[in-house]
Amino acid sequence: MTDLFPSQRRRLPARRIKGRVAGLYRTLDEGFATTAVETLDLGFDGIEGDRHGGATRLSGGREPWYPRRTEMRNERQLSLLAPDELQSVADTLGIPEIRPEWIGGNLLVEGLADLSWLPPRTLLFFKGGVTLKVDGDNLPCRSAGWSIAQHVVGRDDIELGFVKAARHRRGLVAWVEKPGRIAAGEAFEARLPEQWLY
Repeated sequence: MTDLFPSQRRRLPARRIKGRVAGLYRTLDEGFATTAVETLDLGFDGIEGDRHGGATRLSGGREPWYPRRTEMRNERQLSLLAPDELQSVADTLGIPEIRPEWIGGNLLVEGLADLSWLPPRTLLFFKGGVTLKVDGDNLPCRSAGWSIAQHVVGRDDIELGFVKAARHRRGLVAWVEKPGRIAAGEAFEARLPEQWLY
């Protein structure tokens, strides 16, 4: 095994960025789409009764190293999205908008440029006391594309087109590290960990 040459090593220091909750959403039934709400009560299992809640989940196509439906830790309790990334994907697809509800979003956040590029282990400290831990970027899927296509007449190409258009712009998934309540309009601070190239 060879080590990286010193010129290939790169370290970025830890830093902090301020943000704000622009919208909150949750599922109200078994469906994929979410509905706008004023507050989210979060426990260690995420949003109680939400489709993506729970301490564990069943593996799927994102985890090809396990047989499908293997029980595993749920690091995908919450879906975080950014207005600028949603609009960028909509522009690429040639449609007026993509609403957070259409693709199962839970938090719409402002103030973090290139939200989808935040590194894993980033902590989001909300003014009201909740802490979320970012697991990583949310890979775009056909289910979200299908949901968008239901809102755009005559564009059957969106189901597959979304997967390509939203790559690295689909937002993040996170889990609850410290429970509590998040309110629409609430301020938060993102604390990015020190990063290095391995």
